[in-house]
Amino acid sequence: MKKWIPLLLATLVVISCKTKKNAMQNASENDSIIVENSDSKNPIDAGKNISDRLSFYENIYIHPKFENIKISSKITADNIRVSPLDATIYIESDKKIWSNINFLFFNAARAIITPEGIKAVDKYNKNYIDSDFEYLNNLLNINFIDYKTLEKILTGRTFLAVSDRNSRITKNMEGYQLASIVNQKIVTNDLEREYKINMRYSNDYDLIYVKLQDVKTDDAVEIVYDQWESFENNLRLPQSVKIIIKGSKTSQILLENTKFGFNKMETPYSVPANYKKIEIK
Repeated sequence: MKKWIPLLLATLVVISCKTKKNAMQNASENDSIIVENSDSKNPIDAGKNISDRLSFYENIYIHPKFENIKISSKITADNIRVSPLDATIYIESDKKIWSNINFLFFNAARAIITPEGIKAVDKYNKNYIDSDFEYLNNLLNINFIDYKTLEKILTGRTFLAVSDRNSRITKNMEGYQLASIVNQKIVTNDLEREYKINMRYSNDYDLIYVKLQDVKTDDAVEIVYDQWESFENNLRLPQSVKIIIKGSKTSQILLENTKFGFNKMETPYSVPANYKKIEIK
């Protein structure tokens, strides 16, 4: 396959192993992924200031709701020579993520992602995909991307619900750091993996950095958020999202979000009759 569809889907994850349907539990109304202690026989009490910890968790997990977000973005990736690309990403909360990528004046690719799966059309190479989330997870060498997780990654929301007993929270002048103190297990229908998790937040609880390191391999994913912008109803969104994928090779993609809108918009998607379907293996 050429590079347009992988780039488009990587953007929407902002990228990603095997999960035909995630079997992970959801945490509260935010549907964050639950990660569990890999050694449940030895729970660790990592904190004493319970009231402070509860306030911290409330701020990182509970956010103002939104119905629609339209993001105008420039995408730079180290695996294509034609970047930056112009992209429009539209999110209809809990329903769909739609994206359109242009190169100069040419509409290069389009995708629509729903809780049921992923559809994307590559107009440059005249092919398309229609898949579950296995493809996205394989791009990131991880096993936890589903629709809601993807929506949270794009909007800078905490997408991992780390157990209170198995994490350490520290505070310094720059903000907060949450780190797993035992390996965290994430289980899907057909795959179980263990990660070390590190997340950093500003003093205002904006998510700044996430790292998931597979404890058995060199695979790791890092996400860096920057330049947070405030909107009505206390909604905050990042203007910069960088995803770094580490493994046998290291690659990264940068989204520079230049404009946000909140009106509902049309999300056209169709596949011309002469386009070839790419089978995901």
